[in-house]
Amino acid sequence: MRSDVIRKGIGSAPARSLLRADGLTDEDFEKPFIGIANSWNDIVPGHLHLNEITEAVREGIIEAGGKPFTFGVPAICDGIAMGHNGMRFSLISREVISDCCEVMVEGHAFDGWVGVTNCDKITPGMLMAAGRMNVPAILITGGAMEAGSRDAESLDLQSVFEALGSYSAGAVDESFVKTIECAACPGKGSCSGLFTANSMACLTEVLGMSLTGCGTSLAVDGKKLKIAKETGKRIVELVRKDIKPRDIVTMRSFRNAVRVDMAIGGSTNTALHIPAISKEFGQNVTLDLFDEISRQIPHITSLRPAGMFSIRDLDNAGGMPAVLKRLKGLIEDAPTVNGKSVMQIAEEAEVLDDEILRPLNKPFHEQGGIAILKGNLAPQGSVVKQAAVSGNMMRFTGKAKVFDSEREATEAITSGKISAGDAVIIRYEGPKGAPGMPEMLSPTSLIMGMGLGDSVALITDGRFSGATRGGAIGHVSPEAYEKGPISAVKDGDIIEIDIPARKLNVKISDQEMKDRLSKVKVVERPVTGVQRRYRKLVTNGANGAYLE
Repeated sequence: MRSDVIRKGIGSAPARSLLRADGLTDEDFEKPFIGIANSWNDIVPGHLHLNEITEAVREGIIEAGGKPFTFGVPAICDGIAMGHNGMRFSLISREVISDCCEVMVEGHAFDGWVGVTNCDKITPGMLMAAGRMNVPAILITGGAMEAGSRDAESLDLQSVFEALGSYSAGAVDESFVKTIECAACPGKGSCSGLFTANSMACLTEVLGMSLTGCGTSLAVDGKKLKIAKETGKRIVELVRKDIKPRDIVTMRSFRNAVRVDMAIGGSTNTALHIPAISKEFGQNVTLDLFDEISRQIPHITSLRPAGMFSIRDLDNAGGMPAVLKRLKGLIEDAPTVNGKSVMQIAEEAEVLDDEILRPLNKPFHEQGGIAILKGNLAPQGSVVKQAAVSGNMMRFTGKAKVFDSEREATEAITSGKISAGDAVIIRYEGPKGAPGMPEMLSPTSLIMGMGLGDSVALITDGRFSGATRGGAIGHVSPEAYEKGPISAVKDGDIIEIDIPARKLNVKISDQEMKDRLSKVKVVERPVTGVQRRYRKLVTNGANGAYLE
């Protein structure tokens, strides 16, 4: 085993001496050493209960004859970081989390490891580490919180942001906003809609890197702790059989994940994370693959923010196994950490609600949840959650109003300077330009809350939250900091969006674009520390903001 270098032979006496200080006995030195990456903290609601999950994982490891060692990794709550400088560190944290797992697992020669995770960047960061190291691994995601409620209406974090938009429009008062604020997020778990955290939890299960039922089981469910204990047992078995992540996750697995993503209408952030994760597994998922599959796979459930259902509803309908059953004729067989193949899981599954999880011939939308738009404004691509766009915005022509930061755009929206027919351009918010490609739930939610969701488009080289709905197009690549075409757009330019045709254009000639780009002066934001290193290494949104 890998850990023999610190537990076997006379030369390992110094390491054994230190491990004895940890409480290990002679008997323990005969067991597989299993690391547990625990992202617990008490600021991220999705992580409040991860110590309980970690303890259940430890119990499973011990029962299976392994020796567990727990270590911590950082986590940022995107909702708390939203709208201020902290959001510039969120995507950066994906790489930091991946590195933390790598240095702890490799530094201590663990035989295998478990990632106890939840929320937006932690799960993809751990998946990237799993593919990079290729040491036996399983993830367990902590689960969603229950939906909030007010007067029988389901609420979530998105509800709070949109209430602010209504307040800015003068439609509600401050007491109404506080009522929503106090009711929307009732307790532990990731936010209850199909936002980024829950999208990635679902796709982790489909990739085969978490146990069946893990992706949709809620934080408060007793079955989550059962899954955790079984995860502990299973990692010991994977170590003994020497089954590694790259034995589980292949290009077939990634295609299946994108298929399920399209079917459930996952967050646009999956178009950043899945390509980045694929690279660490030695594969290459591109935006073109997302769009190709989106045209083939219908959108068969309608979860918040696109629709009315929550993660609890999807779990009650049968969860990911039921989704796989619906897609049985369209998916490829692939292994999973369960010891069962994807096809076996699909065969054994049962769809428990035909309205929450519709058959393929009765979808909510004929195409998948995400579309990739290209054109002279986004030559390398841009991303829109088409399942959350109203019919009125599927084709849109409007006049550009250009802002060089999210703050400037938000101030314009709240002061009434944006009106129907505008195409709001927010640039220099990409991976390099921001840096860190911050999510922007504030401007999109303000637009929706002000009743402009069917008449105003938002376009950015940054990204939008998984909670975003409406005509919001992100990940425009190349970004403005790279002197991409978005850097040349001027106030008053005509912007044309055609989602069915996958087009995003600004109505100027090629020569005019060339002339403008030659005169662009890039907006520089001084950076230090981790942001400076990140800016030097990061690629743009079309490449998953992957570090090279």
